Amino acid sequence: MADTKSKIRYAVVGSGWFAQIAVLPSFANAQNAELAAIVSGDPVKRSELGQKYQVPACDYDGFDELLETGKIDAVYIALPNSMHRDYTVAAAKHGVHILCEKPLAPTAAECQDMIEACQEHNVKLMTAYRLHFEPGNLAAIEAVQNGKIGEARLFHSVFTQQVAEGNIRLNADLGSGPLSDLGIYCINAARYLFRDEPIEVTAMHASNGETRFSEVPEMVTASMRFPKERLAVFTCGFGEGQVSEYRVVGTTGDLRMEPAYSFQDDLMMYLTAGGKTTETKYRVSNQVGAEIVYFADCIQNNRTVEPCGHEGLADIQIIEAIQKSARMGGKPVPLDSFVTKTRPTPQQQMTLPKTKKPTLVNAASPSGEK
Repeated sequence: MADTKSKIRYAVVGSGWFAQIAVLPSFANAQNAELAAIVSGDPVKRSELGQKYQVPACDYDGFDELLETGKIDAVYIALPNSMHRDYTVAAAKHGVHILCEKPLAPTAAECQDMIEACQEHNVKLMTAYRLHFEPGNLAAIEAVQNGKIGEARLFHSVFTQQVAEGNIRLNADLGSGPLSDLGIYCINAARYLFRDEPIEVTAMHASNGETRFSEVPEMVTASMRFPKERLAVFTCGFGEGQVSEYRVVGTTGDLRMEPAYSFQDDLMMYLTAGGKTTETKYRVSNQVGAEIVYFADCIQNNRTVEPCGHEGLADIQIIEAIQKSARMGGKPVPLDSFVTKTRPTPQQQMTLPKTKKPTLVNAASPSGEK
C-alpha cells in the first residue's frame, strides 16, 4: 500500500483502442500517479507498448504474479466487459485498488460480486465515469440544479456511431452492445442531471438485418420514468452517423449539450432562458487523466470515491430492466430501490491538458479507423 507521499503506481490491464488512445497517455499529466505496468494478451503490444512507456509488460497469466510483487497500488481495468469481475476480484484479494471502465460488469450480479470483494479486502472500487470530472457536464448539473431552466421535466438524448464488423463491441459474449457501450452514458447523464433514480423503464430495440448485428441490436430506444413524473428518453445505436447530444427541458427553458459525451472534442452547451440562448464552449481536456488523478488522491488520503461501485451497479440494474422490457415488446418494467450514493458535484471538476494522439499498436477505433 502506498503512503501519502508516494505516487500511486498503476497497472493498466488491457491494451485495446481505448487503453492506447486515452488511458496510457494520460499518466504524463498525472502528478500523483505513475504507470508501473501493462497487462496485455498480445505479445506485440506487450513488447512495443512496454518499450514506449518504459514499464514492464506481462500477459494475463502473469497478472497474479504482478500483483504479488507489491509494486502495484492500483489497476485501471480496460478489458472487455465480460472480464471486469474476475480481474477486479483478483486485484482486491491482493489489496490493490481498482479503477474499472464502465460498464462495471455485464450483469448486476457480477457488479455485486465486485463490490463485495472490494469491501471484504478493504480496497477502493471506482467506476470510470470520466464525465463526472468534465467541466461542461458539471456546469450543466449546476445550471439545472440552480433553476436556470425552471423545473427540469424532460431529458432526451441520442448517442450513435458506426461500429465496424468484427469489433468486440458487437460480441455478445463479451458483454457488449450499444446499450452497454453508449446507452450507459445517457442513463448516467439523466440520473446525474435529475439527481434521482428512475422507477420504471420501457424499451424496444431494432436492427437493419446486417450480419454485424447478429449478436447485438443495431439500436435501442428506452424511456425512464423518474419520481415527480419526469421522463428521460434516449436512443443509442451502432449503425448510424456520429451523434452525441442531450437536452434537458424545464418549465421555463432548456439546456442542450452537443457534443455531450466525447473525450476527443470540445463540448458545447446551449442554455435557453427568457427567450435568449447563450453558448459556452468547454475545451477538450484529458478526462481520463482526471479520473486517474482523482482516484490516486482518494487512495492517498483515504477519501470516499465518487463514482463508486454502487454507481456502476445502478446503471447495470437499469440496463437489465431495459433489456427485459425490449424482450417483452416494450412492456413497462418497474425498478427496485437503489443503494444511496453520492453524486458528482462541481468540486470534482478537473481540467488537465489534452494528450497527443499516439501511434496505435494492433488496434483500431470502433469504426475501424486506424
